Amino acid sequence: MKKELRGKLSLVMFLEYFTWGTWYVTLGTFLMETFQASAAQVGSAYANLSIAAAVSPIFVGMVADRYFSAQKVLGTLHLAGAVVLMVLGQAASYGTFWWLLLLYTMLYMPTMALVNAITFRQLDDDGKTFPYIRVFGTVGWIAVGLLIGSLNLESSRMIFNFGAAASLLLGVVSFTLPDTPPVKTQSTDILSLLGGEALVLFRKWSFVVFFLSSLAICIPLSFYYSFANPFLNDVGMANAAGKMTLGQVSEFLFLLVIPLAFRKFGIKAMLAVGIIAWIVRYVLFAYGGTDQGIWMLYAGILLHGVCYDFFFVTGQLYVDNVAGKSIRNAAQGLITFATYGVGMLIGSHVAGLITARYARQVGSAQQFDWQGVWLVPAAIALVVLVLFIVLFRDPGRKTNAAGSFNEDKKETKEYDN
Repeated sequence: MKKELRGKLSLVMFLEYFTWGTWYVTLGTFLMETFQASAAQVGSAYANLSIAAAVSPIFVGMVADRYFSAQKVLGTLHLAGAVVLMVLGQAASYGTFWWLLLLYTMLYMPTMALVNAITFRQLDDDGKTFPYIRVFGTVGWIAVGLLIGSLNLESSRMIFNFGAAASLLLGVVSFTLPDTPPVKTQSTDILSLLGGEALVLFRKWSFVVFFLSSLAICIPLSFYYSFANPFLNDVGMANAAGKMTLGQVSEFLFLLVIPLAFRKFGIKAMLAVGIIAWIVRYVLFAYGGTDQGIWMLYAGILLHGVCYDFFFVTGQLYVDNVAGKSIRNAAQGLITFATYGVGMLIGSHVAGLITARYARQVGSAQQFDWQGVWLVPAAIALVVLVLFIVLFRDPGRKTNAAGSFNEDKKETKEYDN
């Protein structure tokens, strides 16, 4: 791959996540301070992303992948998204904001799959270069968090202007990418696009347990995404958005640990550690503070790498291996739809409703019993952990020197036939 093309793809990945990060992390704080939104309304707003995540595979599979060049669809969606973000930042009421946010997420979510698809189509090394390009997405997320936090814009409408500017630039850059023509050989059956071919995996008990655990753990995950920033601001942490980027740094570092951890501990232990990390994180949040307990808040943020990588990234590798070659893509589509679509949709609403039960109105402001709030997802994660440990049967695979699974023919052959 030419350096110029690699640099352009890295820039696209940077802007893709920079655009998302401008508003996503601090959305809860913005809604509470701008519209005096309730916790339930914050959860409902975050649920829009899950609705869009559930719909985007259908759009990409039935429209973008079959009729238009991917780079043109990507550019058009981001240019339209820039306009919507500008209008979104001017919304006068929560109701108007909610519908505009739904529209924007419908435009944005398909672009994540398109960016990955365009990048992979340009690689000639079986994807070995992809991690070095994808890492710029994490850099973009960290950069915008530091920017928003340092400028003290967490509750400002300016965050949407930053997002609009980044989306506009990304839209223009997208049209300069190499032509990525549509692939018309794929199935357009809706069930297939959502991973329906992988339903045969439900014949495996361990996959059922993993699938249900993944759905359930999305509830604690939603608490973090929706309310971590409002919580940290409420307890007085300065530059909360900037400090939260430590979670992405942790995520990057723990990705490097996964191959070694696989070889030493195996699948079940890795997934269990990921769930345990969620419990520990929320206990730290429940009892931490900005005085002597400030270290607990930092520790809770830094645990993001273990929470996300050891469960969700490990889970993707587990699914990739257990599915076999013939339904591997369908299996990944199914688990993505289930977690980021259904799981996060349920989780966002549950997080909003639970947090609302621990809120009380004091004059024009809301006060939260944050200790009570964070102990709920900790308890949910504890229940998931116990059930997972008892019910999940380790597939018993060992990893090779590169950290990849050695396939057990007995487990995968029935799906490859």
